[in-house]
Amino acid sequence: MSLTHDAALSPSAGRRFRAYTTKHLDELTARAGLGEAERLAVRAVATVLPFRVNSYVIDELIDWDAAPDDPIYRLVFPQADMLPESDVSRMADLLRRDASRQEVNTAANEIRGRLNPHPAGQMELNVPTADGKDPLEGMQHKYHETVLFFPKQGQTCHAYCTYCFRWAQFVGEPDLKFASGEIDHLVEYLHNHPEVTSVLFTGGDPMIMGDSVLRRYIEPLLGVETLESIRIGTKALGYWPQRFTTDPDADDTLRLFEEVVASGKNLAFMAHFSHPNEMAPALVQQAVTRIRNTGAVIRTQAPLIRTINDDSATWESMWRTHVRHGMVPYYMFVERDTGPQDYFAVPLAEAYEIFRGAFANVSGLARTVRGPSMSATPGKVCIDGVTEVAGEKVFVCHFIQARDPELVGKPFFARYDEKAVWLSDLEPALGATRFPHERDPREDASALVGAAHP
Repeated sequence: MSLTHDAALSPSAGRRFRAYTTKHLDELTARAGLGEAERLAVRAVATVLPFRVNSYVIDELIDWDAAPDDPIYRLVFPQADMLPESDVSRMADLLRRDASRQEVNTAANEIRGRLNPHPAGQMELNVPTADGKDPLEGMQHKYHETVLFFPKQGQTCHAYCTYCFRWAQFVGEPDLKFASGEIDHLVEYLHNHPEVTSVLFTGGDPMIMGDSVLRRYIEPLLGVETLESIRIGTKALGYWPQRFTTDPDADDTLRLFEEVVASGKNLAFMAHFSHPNEMAPALVQQAVTRIRNTGAVIRTQAPLIRTINDDSATWESMWRTHVRHGMVPYYMFVERDTGPQDYFAVPLAEAYEIFRGAFANVSGLARTVRGPSMSATPGKVCIDGVTEVAGEKVFVCHFIQARDPELVGKPFFARYDEKAVWLSDLEPALGATRFPHERDPREDASALVGAAHP
């Protein structure tokens, strides 16, 4: 691996990280041209949903002449209409009269509780201890072969996405968080569960951690023979590429990546890119090259987000760019049923057309991507198409991944609904009364899909 640095970078490339939070929000939204009432409404939303951005995003990614319509601005800055008008007015009134912190937090928590802070039963996924009494904090055995691990020091990000389904991790309420600092518990669990072949470090963002802390979590896994891959879910390439170029421990971090690959395990760098503009700076492209030079594989994924990337041309451009730089397009997700979903969600029928429009115009190298995919309670449900069967218009679906492995790869059908945005909005088609994932496990699964083959 070459650890040389490219000297021809933007002036901000080597600057120290600087975060901007809610206390800077009024000044920044004024820069975007918002009036006083609009700025107050944005601050009201930010009392409920988290806000954090950094100097790189501010200086290098946002086109301030186009704000507040610039896609990167909308990606990181709260919008006044992201919450119901009554909730925004309530929080704005509290801010206007300078209410106490306790009063503001009480009102904010009441609103958060209505926003489904833990979709897909996240809190119920924590794995049990050996005696089966208490869950091991910060670990989720979500699928048969995959365990998710939430390192305690990785429960923040370089910047927060307005659409993030893990927003509850960042609002400062301990009861809404799940994280662990006990890597020994994970190693023991993996030894006791050889069916687990992949560990995903997630959060927050694991790449917020420095090399020494990251190494403390990753190195012990290299001796687990049954483990085939280590994944790191991160937005750092989009929001702070300096993590892999000019940060003081950038080189040490890349050496750790090399060690993972040298141990015989696959290191999958799960990079979140939500818009092509995030790939534009030369610094990002240099960071991508340096990570790939370690032997790690970069896979890219993002949700489909209304007002930010809800058109085929944006996704086509994004996938083409990723392939050009040696990355592997992986997922187009459907915005999850949490937080401001009503604001960001794209109907499934429209999502499918957006995906198909982009998919049809890229080469086979980009067609590794899957979607639109819903990470719902029973698993990852993909909308494969819209067609007509026996005179009925239906969605054709299948499970890419499922908590019940027997469901993986098996097609099923849902009634076409142009307004549906999530699995819970769909109904079984072709005379079926339940979906395959809703069946009684004692029943023959074929009886539930038999109606599809009259």
